Amino acid sequence: MAYPVAEPRSPMPGIGRRLLEYGVEHYGIREVTVNEQNPQAVGFYEHMGFVTYKRTDRDEQGGPYPLLYMRRA
Repeated sequence: MAYPVAEPRSPMPGIGRRLLEYGVEHYGIREVTVNEQNPQAVGFYEHMGFVTYKRTDRDEQGGPYPLLYMRRA
C-alpha cells in the first residue's frame, strides 16, 4: 500500500491507528516513508513509535518533496 491517508475528521475515529496496527501484525510492516511536509503524518507515526533514520531532499520520483524514512523503534 503506498501513501495511505486517513481523513482526520473521519466518522471512524482511530481508523489510522487500527489500519497501521493491522499492517504491523498481519504484514510485518516495520518501516514507512513519509512526506516531511506533512507534519500531521510525521506526528502520527512518531506517536505510533516510529523514528526517522534517513531523510532525502526529493521524493522517489525526483520531485521537490523531502521524505522521511521511519522505522519502528
